[in-house]
Amino acid sequence: MLLHGRKFQGLAEFVAEDIRQVSPETEVQLEVVEIADPWDLEETYGALRDLARAFPFDPSREDYLCHITTGTHIAQICLFLLVESRHFPARLLQTSPGNPGSGAGSYNIIDLDLSKYDGIAQRFRKEQTEGLSFLKAGIETKNAAYNRLIERIEQVAIASRDPVLLGGPTGSGKSQLARRIFDLKKARRQVAGQLVEVNCATLRGDGAMSTLFGHVRGAYTGAVEARMGMLRKADKGVLFLDEIGELGLDEQAMLLRAIENKTFFPAGSDKEVQSDFQLIAGTNRDLGARVASGHFREDLLARINLWTFVLPGLRGRPEDIEPNLAFELERVGDALKLRVTMSKEATQSYLAFARSAEASWAGNFRDFGASIRRMATLCEGGRISVREVADELAQLRMQWQGAPQGSTILDPLQGLLSDAALSSLDLFDRVALQEVVRVCRLGKSLSAAGRTLFAASRATRTSTNDADRLRKYLARFDLSFEQIQAS
Repeated sequence: MLLHGRKFQGLAEFVAEDIRQVSPETEVQLEVVEIADPWDLEETYGALRDLARAFPFDPSREDYLCHITTGTHIAQICLFLLVESRHFPARLLQTSPGNPGSGAGSYNIIDLDLSKYDGIAQRFRKEQTEGLSFLKAGIETKNAAYNRLIERIEQVAIASRDPVLLGGPTGSGKSQLARRIFDLKKARRQVAGQLVEVNCATLRGDGAMSTLFGHVRGAYTGAVEARMGMLRKADKGVLFLDEIGELGLDEQAMLLRAIENKTFFPAGSDKEVQSDFQLIAGTNRDLGARVASGHFREDLLARINLWTFVLPGLRGRPEDIEPNLAFELERVGDALKLRVTMSKEATQSYLAFARSAEASWAGNFRDFGASIRRMATLCEGGRISVREVADELAQLRMQWQGAPQGSTILDPLQGLLSDAALSSLDLFDRVALQEVVRVCRLGKSLSAAGRTLFAASRATRTSTNDADRLRKYLARFDLSFEQIQAS
């Protein structure tokens, strides 16, 4: 591909013809790139970057060399930048003519020091920032440790094809991050194939071997047709094996061979097949402990443990709950086909609980996403109020205490206090009042409810007017026993 401006069309055709005479087997493709001022860094970089984005590169089938000797120094610097950032998936070459009478010239691989070019370095930082935001799904996280982790993952994703191991508790975002890594590599033309996802916890028996490595017809009972298998499907792409710690030992041995040699045997076949994929593995287990117990191969762990990143759970990132709340509201709104918002009071109430020690977030972002979806589904007109938040917090408390899946519980204060009054309550007062209301609803009289609530202190008090004590407590919240019974 020979780049040129329209006004140099004749010269470009002359050079192309000259190349054809010297090397008839070489095909020259003329490509017009209009740059008004080739000494303008911004204009030159933009034009070449647009070309790189539009050109149908196929690195899995073709090898590219980028010749940077011709053109202005600005064009050479921009070409270097675009090759190093993998917008041009090529190697840089510089050619030099030979001395008179010495015959052929020479070529060299270029190794420039980017630190000499502040403007270029700034552009690299911008590209990196875009990559980091991409991996974080556009969520501007505030947790410094998590941001450093994502920065390192971005560096590795672009620079390496070695296996990546993502650890962390269930629901911490391993699957989503694996997809974002693939999308980033795809955007940088580092993979030509697809992303293939497999949950290893669902693989059992002959089906595990067949799912991963495929089988030939008649390999076992029921194998009436040949099957490709997920590893071959991931050729030239990325294979994401979630819960890799659940793989059987036989499958682990086959996987190790496939990673190291890019070859393996389908079930029932004596003929090797090839697949060149990059592996991303996910696990919520301690694989070192699995090795010690004999459930995971030590050599496989050593092979996939080169780049290991452990994602923190939601409780370890309290400062990121607010930006993730905004992200989930938008995502749920897209799914429900409406704009979902939260009132200021509802937002404050939800965030106070979500960041507190009471919120265990046992399922991490799965619990969080499900929580937002429930409130968005039940609210009126797409506006989540304190009422929906109160119901949801009661649901979460019950869920984390081991209540049956799908159970529902309502806040006993709903209907007794206004949204404004509910939002003004501290968590301490709210929990106490909820229990008082529950006892009053079950009590036959004000006195009976008082005796239940103050039973432990009756023996140490000179006056045992429990009814009056309870009446005064309820009055603090503008409530009465009769009002609670009627509700």
